[in-house]
Amino acid sequence: MKYPWWYGGAAGIFAVMNTHPLDLTKVRLQAAPIPKPTIVQMLRSILKNEGIVGLYAGLSASLLRQCTYTTARFGMYDALKEHVIPRDKLTNMWYLLGASMVSGALGGLAGNFADLINIRMQNDSALPLDKRRNYKNAIDGMVKIYKAEGAKSLFLTGWKPNMVRGVLMTASQVVTYDMFKNFLVTKYHMDPKKNSTHLTSSLLAGFVATTVCSPADVIKTIVMNAHKKPGHNHDSSFKILMEAINKEGPSFMFRGWVPSFTRLAPFTMLIFFAMEQLKKYRVGMPKEEA
Repeated sequence: MKYPWWYGGAAGIFAVMNTHPLDLTKVRLQAAPIPKPTIVQMLRSILKNEGIVGLYAGLSASLLRQCTYTTARFGMYDALKEHVIPRDKLTNMWYLLGASMVSGALGGLAGNFADLINIRMQNDSALPLDKRRNYKNAIDGMVKIYKAEGAKSLFLTGWKPNMVRGVLMTASQVVTYDMFKNFLVTKYHMDPKKNSTHLTSSLLAGFVATTVCSPADVIKTIVMNAHKKPGHNHDSSFKILMEAINKEGPSFMFRGWVPSFTRLAPFTMLIFFAMEQLKKYRVGMPKEEA
């Protein structure tokens, strides 16, 4: 069955509308100085200083990210499964990994500018007044970054860790979802059409994705949130990695794991649930295919 290419992006928008406050908390914790507050302390701080509206800071950028990054990686993954992977290899992990890595890399590159704006907007209120960028929305952020830092900064700041994260996220999220779903159906005879099967598979996939992507996610957040000094380029991902390891030890790579899982687990469950519903009801498909 050939499904519309935009299913992933539409499902991502549905998921992010419900999980944005958790993503905001994760970004704030990853960028926060030591000693790190707990997730509960960070949520309380946001509510106290910014109110309920503060929990949705940067929502426009998050939606833009789903329209670019998520649409590209899910659309490409489905296209490769449909046109490249042999029919008898659609449950083969190695074929799926290859397809997911290509899809994740392209998605990470396509959505890099949206991710840059997203991280800056989410963390802006946590910065000192003289450091705040005050983007009104995602479009305003694009214009201001282009004018102040140039097109290169807009599209390429943090692109390497973002592409790595895209590869890791797509491989650990969509492949493990497919594998867990196939395992539950074949070994435990769960109904592949039931929501319980979809939700269980996506919860397990969310756990794997959070753990695998944590190091790249932390580095990406630090790089994209950093202020660029006049006449200097952003520090390289490797330099940031070495400085963080020297300062905090290897554990820094899992900084914010709990809020990441708290956000990514429901996000993964919701995005795959939404995609399964879109496929079930064949939304946007011609009537003759229904």
